[in-house]
Amino acid sequence: MNTLNIHKLFTDYLNFFENTLKGRRILFNDIESLIKNLSAKFKKEILGFSENKIPIYKITIGNGKTKILVWSQMHGNESTGTKAVFDFFNFIEYPTKEASVYIKTILENCTIEFIPMLNPDGAILFTRENASKIDLNRDAVNQKAIESRILRKELESFNPSFCFNLHDQRSIFNVEGTSNPATISFLAPSEDKERTLTKGRKETMSVIVAMNSVLQKIIPNQIGRYTDEFYPTATGDNFQKLGYNTILIECGHFKDDYDRDITRKFNFIALLQGFYFLATANNFNNYQAYFDIPNNNSLFLDKIYKNVKMPNNMVQDIGIQYVFKYNHHKLERIEHIEKIGDLTNYHTYTTIKSQNLDFNQLKLSNS
Repeated sequence: MNTLNIHKLFTDYLNFFENTLKGRRILFNDIESLIKNLSAKFKKEILGFSENKIPIYKITIGNGKTKILVWSQMHGNESTGTKAVFDFFNFIEYPTKEASVYIKTILENCTIEFIPMLNPDGAILFTRENASKIDLNRDAVNQKAIESRILRKELESFNPSFCFNLHDQRSIFNVEGTSNPATISFLAPSEDKERTLTKGRKETMSVIVAMNSVLQKIIPNQIGRYTDEFYPTATGDNFQKLGYNTILIECGHFKDDYDRDITRKFNFIALLQGFYFLATANNFNNYQAYFDIPNNNSLFLDKIYKNVKMPNNMVQDIGIQYVFKYNHHKLERIEHIEKIGDLTNYHTYTTIKSQNLDFNQLKLSNS
């Protein structure tokens, strides 16, 4: 299995970091000028328009036989993949000596299409859904949303061998058996309720094994795996069933990285390794190690208040997950109660011992 010189790339990453894209709320206005300023290495095309008439772009590089389709922000409030994609564009535009070798191999063997913001209306509102409150990731069958139809039309026209579906996940997920957050999680979607291990799924798993092997060198024990329960209306499951191998990458929490501007680096590395593997792979036999990636568990919290006096005079722990909401023209981070009770088995980076703190003193969003 061909893998990257990860430590050199990790050191050079700031050369690729697109510093105009920071924070969690990334809009089409933030990426429009970046798209227009891409060099002739990239082919740019408007695929269509969102419900609110915002352009949805396709950006293509490479001329190889292996076709890869990548899309991000099908959930408008999940922008880490978008930032990582533009970091990858910089990797192509301004290569270091080390990067040039990988770029040549990838572009000669792959043709890659990117849809860097599928749901620009949802990005403005900072919601998962589009302007009609449709979750695009659950609209693969009905295709009620304009954006869903644009993605499906491009899928069928381009006919990729592999798809990368980029998402963010909540910070409640930890890597099973550890106290670590699931900073990156992967999924090789099922094609049926029986979770049949088809040829396509084995190929998808092999790519994930390659990405995981590299990430383990830099964030060991912080990579998880989602359950492969079949979701009949989900995009990944349906695309996989249609014969388009689909890889889900979910970006999660890294210590003190609530803007996900560190996590994007791991997303960038995963994408680069995935592309490089597909550009050089002779076979897809190394799929069994996919099952060695620990499952995601939901035992991580952003903050735990210990031993809080509740209104009924009981003393309990309160687990907080931060919720991000766009209010009054700014993105607010709110402390939202996720769990109440004995939270001994939960993990966090922030524990506040609150023996003398009354519940009514806490300013919580759903208290």
